[in-house]
Amino acid sequence: MLPDLMKLAIVTTHPIQYNAPWFKLLAERKKIAIKVFYTWGQLENEAKFDPGFGKQVTWDIPLLDGYDYTFVKNISTEPGSHHFKGIDNPSLIKEIEQWNPAAILLFGWSFKSHLKLLRHFKGKRTIFFRGDSNLMDEPIKLTAKKLLRKIFLKWVYSHVDKALYVGSANKDYYEKFGLKSTQLLFAPHAIDNDRFTQAGPVDGREKLGIPAEGIVFLFAGKFESKKDPVLLLDAFISLNNCQAYLIMVGNGELEKELKAKVAWQIASVRERIYFMPFQNQMNMPKVYKMADVVVLPSKGPGETWGLAINEAMACAKAVLVSDKCGCAIDLVENGVNGFVFYHNNIQDLLSKMSALSKDSYQVKKIGQKSLQIIDEWTYEKICIAIEDAIIKLKI
Repeated sequence: MLPDLMKLAIVTTHPIQYNAPWFKLLAERKKIAIKVFYTWGQLENEAKFDPGFGKQVTWDIPLLDGYDYTFVKNISTEPGSHHFKGIDNPSLIKEIEQWNPAAILLFGWSFKSHLKLLRHFKGKRTIFFRGDSNLMDEPIKLTAKKLLRKIFLKWVYSHVDKALYVGSANKDYYEKFGLKSTQLLFAPHAIDNDRFTQAGPVDGREKLGIPAEGIVFLFAGKFESKKDPVLLLDAFISLNNCQAYLIMVGNGELEKELKAKVAWQIASVRERIYFMPFQNQMNMPKVYKMADVVVLPSKGPGETWGLAINEAMACAKAVLVSDKCGCAIDLVENGVNGFVFYHNNIQDLLSKMSALSKDSYQVKKIGQKSLQIIDEWTYEKICIAIEDAIIKLKI
């Protein structure tokens, strides 16, 4: 590390496949110095149980290469990111002070140690914050609970100097809870576009017996209520097109229900629906390459973005996204690279699936528009936004 570089401490719970690559890129660019403080305290090679998939998941891409990091001891009796007391690191503040950064980038406030860090360093270090919350699940009616939550969140974000917003819906969220436009920096939700774009063609469709002229709809994710794969399956079953196919990729609590529903269909429908188990990151480009249209039918609550859509677009695929997905407003241009449909509305989804299943050549052209749009949503833009903000602290 060069001695004149401004230092940024990054505090987050655990290595995540979508964040580690841009941590590495920040380190490689050498505009600032970074060190990541992982607060869950997990071991480097430890598999993480993912309740959404219902299984242990160990990602097959390197998550700790190319940047400085430490696992901070977590003394919680029930460690994890699913509850406030699951992240409890008595040494976190001292370790950060010893590294002496000019600024701190914090991911998430709703953990004991993270909230304590916000309070401790207010006015002592410049605090950057990153999250992807939005207002899509906000109840319209004003209640006492909603009012108290608003007051509390305004207090939380009063400790933040700058927030890195991932998209339009996230920006609206920060502004509602007290942050000014001058405090907001656009650092887009992004994936490793090149890894998906540069993946070569695969013969997965041929192995499944899907003809070249067939239109393949794909769902890839957790089979859970929030993502509503049942809605997609029901819409596909109602789709009157013998050249349409559906591939469902993933695992989760709804798996038995989905498969049972398919088993009851007539052969001409049943034979055009395929299930694949959870696929790790290195295999996902091949999965998307089998599709023509990728569908994210989420009904929420809590579908803050939907990075599967970034991945699909980097593979030049048309997309169908519900209005409950945070990415919908930024990444989907209706009639250009796909459509946004009303969540939990089978007729709206069905009509848009029907429109996209009529012409395979046109769908491929739509997919190319996806590729053009997602080309602007990159890790490099995240790095530039952070670097520029940190370097300005020196002026």
